[in-house]
Amino acid sequence: MPEHGSELSAQSSISETEPAASTSMKGSVKGSKTRQLLGMKGAEAGETSIWKIRLQLMKPITWIPLIWGVVCGAASSGHYRWSLEYVLIAAACMLLSGPLLTGYTQTLNDFYDREIDAINEPYRPIPSGAISISQVTAQILVLLIAGIAVAYSLDRWAGHAFPTITALALGGSFLSYIYSAPPLKLKQNGWLGNYALGASYIALPWWAGHALFGDLNPTIMVLTLIYSMAGLGIAVVNDFKSVEGDRQLGLNSLPVMFGITTAAWICVLMIDIFQGGIAAYLISIHQNLYAVLLVLLIVPQITFQDMYFLRDPLENDVKYQASAQPFLVLGMLVAALALGHAGI
Repeated sequence: MPEHGSELSAQSSISETEPAASTSMKGSVKGSKTRQLLGMKGAEAGETSIWKIRLQLMKPITWIPLIWGVVCGAASSGHYRWSLEYVLIAAACMLLSGPLLTGYTQTLNDFYDREIDAINEPYRPIPSGAISISQVTAQILVLLIAGIAVAYSLDRWAGHAFPTITALALGGSFLSYIYSAPPLKLKQNGWLGNYALGASYIALPWWAGHALFGDLNPTIMVLTLIYSMAGLGIAVVNDFKSVEGDRQLGLNSLPVMFGITTAAWICVLMIDIFQGGIAAYLISIHQNLYAVLLVLLIVPQITFQDMYFLRDPLENDVKYQASAQPFLVLGMLVAALALGHAGI
């Protein structure tokens, strides 16, 4: 609007800009609602539907890596085939790893993190009072029981003499508990907590997918635990959003222990070095094409680390993850296909 226009032109300009501002505001509100529902950083309070609040507690955005881990496990087994039965069974395993057990883990974590969330993310459902403690407890139990039931059903379908997938579900659920709950509360230790998180997001669903369609063996277990060291680096990225709350409550995350800059470097080195180690292993088993593809997927991750994360970890953590993590998860699939092709 011109600085010295007539009253008529001013009114005209206002009438033209108000719809645009209104549309922008609606878009912003809608975006915030979506972020809130997915359990993402930057959401705002205000949701009243109990089912949407329950979904928010389960953080659907965090299911994706676990679902992808099942895909990688199926690929590394070398025995997955494209049929309706196998697709449905794989989907059931994704339901187990994603909505059920990851939903259980995230709800449990929010339950035990309600004090720190009151500092860092007061809009979360529990500190904001949007859901009661008894309702949260019920949700934790329902998700856990449903997850164990689905795991047992998958073991029956696979004909396992030993219920491998059920054991993985129980072990993963216990790991989730000691990660969040006192007295162990692994997340208080930056190294143990983040590695537990990385292994839960990479190794455990990979093992479940592999065991469902093939024979889970020590080689696959060791390789995926190595890959989980890259997951440790990814887990550290999440610590930068809660540095102040961690300091106040005495949680020894890596940014608290080493400072922002050093922790950022530790994070990116973990991500790059251990992916590089997997690429070297693929060369050692003569899967050279897959090794080259994996290296090509590591390069853009390094680029985004320099562009965003290392320059300002506190401001660019989400932007970095959105830019770089697709290349990391594609690299996981490349490695899985190589292992399946090699018959590991």
